[in-house]
Amino acid sequence: MFTTITATVILLLSVFTYFFTSRFATIDFYKRLEIRAYIAARVMLEKDETSIDAYSEIRREHLEVLPGEREYFFRVDTLQQQGYKAAILPALPANFFRSVAETGSSYFRKKNYYYTGIFYEDNEGDFIVVLSAGNEELTDTLQNLRNFLLVGFIVAIVIVYATGVLFSRYTFKPVRTIIKRVKNINAENLSMRLPEKKGQDEIWELGYTFNEMLDRLQTSFETQNNFVSNASHEFRTPITSIIGEAELSLSVNRTKEELQQSVLNILAQAEKLQHISNSLLNLAQTGFDGKRQEWKRIRIDELMCEVKHSVEEIVNSNTVQLLLHDLPESSEDLIVSGNEQLLKLALSNIVLNGCKYSGNRPVKVTIKVIEDYIHILTEDEGIGIPKNELEHVFEPFFRASNSQRFQGYGIGLPLSLNIIRLHHGMIKVDSAEGNGTQVLVLLPVDRE
Repeated sequence: MFTTITATVILLLSVFTYFFTSRFATIDFYKRLEIRAYIAARVMLEKDETSIDAYSEIRREHLEVLPGEREYFFRVDTLQQQGYKAAILPALPANFFRSVAETGSSYFRKKNYYYTGIFYEDNEGDFIVVLSAGNEELTDTLQNLRNFLLVGFIVAIVIVYATGVLFSRYTFKPVRTIIKRVKNINAENLSMRLPEKKGQDEIWELGYTFNEMLDRLQTSFETQNNFVSNASHEFRTPITSIIGEAELSLSVNRTKEELQQSVLNILAQAEKLQHISNSLLNLAQTGFDGKRQEWKRIRIDELMCEVKHSVEEIVNSNTVQLLLHDLPESSEDLIVSGNEQLLKLALSNIVLNGCKYSGNRPVKVTIKVIEDYIHILTEDEGIGIPKNELEHVFEPFFRASNSQRFQGYGIGLPLSLNIIRLHHGMIKVDSAEGNGTQVLVLLPVDRE
């Protein structure tokens, strides 16, 4: 394709060069004939007024004789009577003479023979002077030019093609290396990376992008493996307790009270198992792209009031404070597009975590709008999260090392993160052990 494009450009350039060279040379030859015609008219028609010898000397010294050069003189009144048809020059059409009489000059070409006619006024009357000659030199020059352009075109295309092949092989060598390396990467060796050569060109960017993608894939695989391992562990504990209680109840004679306690233990473990299953189901469902969910425009301040009310029903002793003093004047700036139930679930998880891990000390929820995002900041005065564990808070089943005395499964924040991402938002967590936790949720404003 590169060779074809280059060949087209060179071909067009060659055609233009030949066309304009031929046109310029032809016009220049006509002008030379026109000058000769004027000289011939002065010599022939003004014999009685000027020196014929002087003009003849000028022609002999400065104007070489052209191949087939001829001079013709016609009286205008005679041509008019003949209908501008000259018997001695039947090759010239009547329009040629008519054009000379009307405009003062005209040109005509028949094959390689050129004619120039001029209108000349003399005291004996008006004349049309025609000078004709062949131009073998121009024909030879144009032929040589055609040959030169053709040879140059062929040589240029060969050079361009050879250079293009070599250059493309050199240019795409890194791409072939990347392809070969990528083919060797699979689920067993995701730690392999592409070599990143120094530079800022597209090849470097391609390698860098592939490595970033491999980082994300490796993280996803590791997260999935951890998820399966942790989920298996979380399921195994209540199932083992249920089986143990059931076997113990069947293996020995137990009193009614002991059997009733075993059933209560089994029920508690079953409820725990059900809670984990429902949480995992919610977590999996938030992986949808949102097309199956019912989306509508939601006012965040109203939704947070509902969240506060739900938290109060679950935790009677909560002290959640909803701060609305930074709300914008226009209610349109508080509208987001999304699924109300999912957003309520995500925000409730965050507020409930604040209540749980702070021992129901005050939890402040502030809503404000900055540019095109609604900021929902939840601050508690709880136990906080160790700095070295902050990067793991969104991993399913992860729980901070200082939170073991609080009941939980490590699914709330990962679930909230999936829901917020589903709504094109972000979550940021900042915390220090013993100094509480701040969770910032950013949701894009829906301005229709």
